[in-house]
Amino acid sequence: MSGAATDDSRSAAAADESPLRIALVAGEASGDGLGAGLIDALRQRFPNATFAGVGGAGMRDAGMECWHDCSELAVMGLAEVLRHLPRLLRLRRELRQRLLTWKPDVFIGIDAPDFNLGLERRLKEAGIPTVHYVSPSVWAWREKRAAKIGRSADRVLCLFPMEPPIYAAHGVEARFVGHPMADRFPLQPDRGAARTALGVDGSPLLAILPGSRLGELRRLLPPFLDAAQRLHHQLPGLRLMIPAANGACRQLIDEALADHSLDDITAVFDGRASEVLMAADATLLASGTAALEALLAKQPMVVGYRISGLTYAIVRAFGMMRVDRFSLPNALAGSDLVTECMQADCTGEKLAAALLPLLSDPSTTQADLMPEYQCIHSELRRDASRNAAEAVAGLLQARRKR
Repeated sequence: MSGAATDDSRSAAAADESPLRIALVAGEASGDGLGAGLIDALRQRFPNATFAGVGGAGMRDAGMECWHDCSELAVMGLAEVLRHLPRLLRLRRELRQRLLTWKPDVFIGIDAPDFNLGLERRLKEAGIPTVHYVSPSVWAWREKRAAKIGRSADRVLCLFPMEPPIYAAHGVEARFVGHPMADRFPLQPDRGAARTALGVDGSPLLAILPGSRLGELRRLLPPFLDAAQRLHHQLPGLRLMIPAANGACRQLIDEALADHSLDDITAVFDGRASEVLMAADATLLASGTAALEALLAKQPMVVGYRISGLTYAIVRAFGMMRVDRFSLPNALAGSDLVTECMQADCTGEKLAAALLPLLSDPSTTQADLMPEYQCIHSELRRDASRNAAEAVAGLLQARRKR
């Protein structure tokens, strides 16, 4: 009996020491960046681990085997999702079966809640530990979803400090890990160096970030460029900078600039959004992660957004939005730190009126905003990838002790 017990102990120890299998699914480019940082941090703890799932170039470069590219999941808005729903459901079924066959030690869904939470729930029911990295905006949309998320994820990793208390109220384990973007940006951006790197000079410089999806661009470029036209009439020396997320976005941007006769005063860049933000005097941008990026670049900004009419009607009819402030800078500040122009208010006239004072006296505007921006930046700067890896490692260790 003692020999058999010893053999069993050795088998158990060998199982504990076997290389980990870690599955990750990122839903778009921003999730791919988070995933790449997390993989690097996990590899420091588990050098022999194998990573597989859905991601982009960043996660592939970090050593993950990509079964699908994250662009296959990048669909936004209720109306838009409906058009792609059969394909997404089929992809999720196939992925779930492949994961159940592969039997990862942990599954990490990165953002993409509409896709990942259902997948996480099925995997959790099958006994696979699950982590959801990037909380859906429970602070803005139906707080009761926190309990539902807890039925899918054993642990939620939050980028913002106001999120874990909401989960705690529903008995869900959630941890604030910080935001990787805050780790990447310097606390004091060098505007001159950014302008030199981009080859731009002069003032005023307006950055325009109309989104990274073609649907966003089609909705936002017309009012954004209308605002730029109006501003150019009032500030003849105005120059524009627009970072294009990819080739398709660049083509759409170039066509829209020609239609508005703004191509001769505009520099379009392939990517380089962070440098564009640090170089500008003010920014006009779509709501979302770009607004946080602008805050970290210490940019005065106006946030504009339009969603499809059907999506907006559904959101309003069912009372799905529970806050008046929808941009991240205002949500983090708990005040109207930046101007928001949503849906019917997202017009060239209103956007230009909000931007004009920012561009007329950029130094004063930046000085006024800097204390609040610095405070938020410092709070978010926590070495997020390392903290996220620690949270995943803690879940794995607790699992292996059972």
